[in-house]
Amino acid sequence: MKIPKAWQLGVGDLPIMLAPPRHRTASRRPVGIIILVSLVCISLIGAYVYPPGHYSACYFFASSGCSDFKDWLPAIATRMLTDDELASKAVIGDILAMPYVPSKNPKIAFMFLTPGSLPFEKLWEKFFLGHEGRYSIYVHASREKPVHTSSLFIGRDVRSEKVVWGKISMVDAEKRLLANALQDPDNQHFVLLSDSCVPLHHFDYVFNYLMETNVSFIDCFEDPGPHGTGRYSKHMLPEVAKEKFRKGSQWFSIKRQHALLILADGLYYTKFKLYCRPGMEGHVNCYADEHYLPTLFYMVNPSGIANWSVTHVDWSEGKWHPKSYRAKDVTRELLKNITSIEASIHVTSDEKFDLGGPNGLTDKRKETSGYKGSNYEGGRVISYIRRSFLHRYSLVSMINP
Repeated sequence: MKIPKAWQLGVGDLPIMLAPPRHRTASRRPVGIIILVSLVCISLIGAYVYPPGHYSACYFFASSGCSDFKDWLPAIATRMLTDDELASKAVIGDILAMPYVPSKNPKIAFMFLTPGSLPFEKLWEKFFLGHEGRYSIYVHASREKPVHTSSLFIGRDVRSEKVVWGKISMVDAEKRLLANALQDPDNQHFVLLSDSCVPLHHFDYVFNYLMETNVSFIDCFEDPGPHGTGRYSKHMLPEVAKEKFRKGSQWFSIKRQHALLILADGLYYTKFKLYCRPGMEGHVNCYADEHYLPTLFYMVNPSGIANWSVTHVDWSEGKWHPKSYRAKDVTRELLKNITSIEASIHVTSDEKFDLGGPNGLTDKRKETSGYKGSNYEGGRVISYIRRSFLHRYSLVSMINP
């Protein structure tokens, strides 16, 4: 048997039977990849030298210039507002956004909230004389028709209703005074006074002090104790949260914009009418005149109020009512001390302490004179102010600074 010729070839001739090698074109450098890598390097270098501020860039490039992680996380969904809240937000927002229209003859409305006659009417007459056309007087007498001893107060009584201490009727009386005073378009500032208030400075000082400011003087602070947030009722939810609940003196001095806001509010007023009153569940006594306005403005316009009152009240005796002065107590030194006070001390109910010092002020006042702000110290909150020009519960005569 013959072997095919092809298989008789020598091993050295084998390459002749293999397929000829393929010819490949010269390989090309990956130019596109090189460009892409170069751009990434340049971006990394640029991100290091110029830290990014946008959250997406911060995700990729850790840098001290980036905002906190939580700042660029998706916002946590807030609760849906009720119909009443939406309506209130729209009305209050429009009032706060209204441009200021100056009056050609601006006046201050002095609103007296009193049970009857005003014992210091003659003193106020001396304060007002010579400044006609720059003030308005309104008197709300809740118990009996007042007998006026000054002609400036005759005919200045407004329709009054009975006022019960600690109840919403006190707030109603304040709103009634505001409603009457707002009828005069020239009234630009509104001062709430009691029958025990007396002026500590002359009229020009008070007028300029109020007209030259752009805030309202509403006392407002947080009291974490039983006589502060301890009075809060969960029935105020969802409109009024516990952490928003505030406290303050009822004696305010507010600009016209805020007076309109108070009358326009019905939502928050109703909450305090129903759920802030004496004799609440758990034997809790809540007083609307101490909490309604501080809480309202803390919620809707915190930057528009000063957080302190221009009416000085001495609570150093630690009683339910401020200190009263007898005739022998009233000296020029006392008046000088009151008018030189530069700190408004808010006493919280979470811790008792000794106020000490003249007029209930501690030596801390002297150390921080002139500073405007607030801070906590034990059972008190200190708000630093410029000066008070009214005093409550005193028997003093008019003086000039």
